[in-house]
Amino acid sequence: MGNQKPDVSGLINNAKEKKEKTLKKVEQSIKQMIKTQQKINFNSVSTHAGVSKTYLYKSPNLKERIEYLRSQQEGILSIKQVKRNVSEESKDVIIASLRKRVKELEKECQELKDKVKINYGKIYNNI
Repeated sequence: MGNQKPDVSGLINNAKEKKEKTLKKVEQSIKQMIKTQQKINFNSVSTHAGVSKTYLYKSPNLKERIEYLRSQQEGILSIKQVKRNVSEESKDVIIASLRKRVKELEKECQELKDKVKINYGKIYNNI
């Protein structure tokens, strides 16, 4: 017959170590994301830390921390949004400068056409 009281302390210790290791990995990922000013939400943290979103949602402390950090970042524009705004502004400046350049080139082209007509006229008169 089987052992009535099996020794499962090794399994329990291993599970505790694994849980602590995973928690530490998630905490380090969150700290790194804060340092690099990355957007913090459940999806980005789970991807960065290599854990499931379910794990993050089931852990009350992590869930609360991620929700808090996410709410803090709501007013802050992400790097992509800032780049998009800058690129929109710079695009307008580039368009304006190109339009000015086109007008200058059209004027120069017309002046050159007029000079060619005059020179053709002179050549024709010399023949």
